[in-house]
Amino acid sequence: MRRQPSLRAPTRLIGRFLARNPIFVGILGLVVVTTIVEPQFATAGNFHNIIRQFGTLIFVSLGMTFVIMAGFLDLSVGGIISLVAVVTATQIDAIGQGPAIALGLLIGLACGVLNSTLILKAGATTQAESLFITFGMSLVYGAAALIFTQGGTTYLSYSVSSISIFDAINSGSIPLVFFSVPVSFVLFVVCAALLLVVERRTYMGRAVLLTGANKTASRLAGVRVDRSIVMIYAVSGLMSAVASIVLISQVTLASPVIGQPYLLQAILAVVVGGTALVGGRGSVLWTAFGALLLILLNNCLDLLGVSTYIEFMFRGAILILAIWLDSRRAEGGAARMAPVEAPTIAEHDLVEGA
Repeated sequence: MRRQPSLRAPTRLIGRFLARNPIFVGILGLVVVTTIVEPQFATAGNFHNIIRQFGTLIFVSLGMTFVIMAGFLDLSVGGIISLVAVVTATQIDAIGQGPAIALGLLIGLACGVLNSTLILKAGATTQAESLFITFGMSLVYGAAALIFTQGGTTYLSYSVSSISIFDAINSGSIPLVFFSVPVSFVLFVVCAALLLVVERRTYMGRAVLLTGANKTASRLAGVRVDRSIVMIYAVSGLMSAVASIVLISQVTLASPVIGQPYLLQAILAVVVGGTALVGGRGSVLWTAFGALLLILLNNCLDLLGVSTYIEFMFRGAILILAIWLDSRRAEGGAARMAPVEAPTIAEHDLVEGA
């Protein structure tokens, strides 16, 4: 008589996977509980609404992932979002929507490169040093936005030139076989895919992880740490600019303080996604899941009619839990979760000039 296959092995594998990746437990728990309490959650309309929320937060988080993986922080993203927003919105009538968007992206990239230049010139090699430098630059960018607009708000609906690109980002969709996908979500998929390729298939991506794991060992292995720093802040600035353009498309206005609420949320999404705060471990793919958890949390609480102040409490609790789990992983020395192995001189793909 043939023995029936046991379900213990697949169950054990699933349990082990969930234990190593608690973010999926959180996502699954939110979906199940909210569906039971509020059936409207599991509707096609709400699902489409969740997809449309893949906007500002997730783009900033993707850029922040590279910075934290390298063992640094970028507190200037809120100021960059605000500066890019006001410049882009005010220049639509002057130079057209396409050039205005290109100018905004260029400003975001320039701000990121300026951040890295200041960090390198100051010799800042620790997370705390980068924190204070980028916090100072956030004040500079925010003040520049205030000066540029004299503290006023610019409304896209008042533009005499075409704003069709912004309308497409806000409400446009791309039809697929059975349903349509919002343009903002497609933009997220494209950016996430490009950054994932950079992270896993290029020298610079591996160099970022090695820099975060051990800067001294990375230098001895031939990794150009200074180039890694320029790269991570350039990516962060550029993704903040993309986030800013998506944001003003959705809210149809730009103000000098419009980007401030997204700083802490971006860091929260990265940490919840499993990126180590000390650097050396992480992925933009997991950050996307971290941002998804926060989006689902906001959506669930809104459907249940929970106060905004309670939402802040949940975010704080999630951040504390994520940091606690990260420290437990670090203490346990979970080498199996590390994306890359320790650098060696023999790894010619990481040694320049070999």
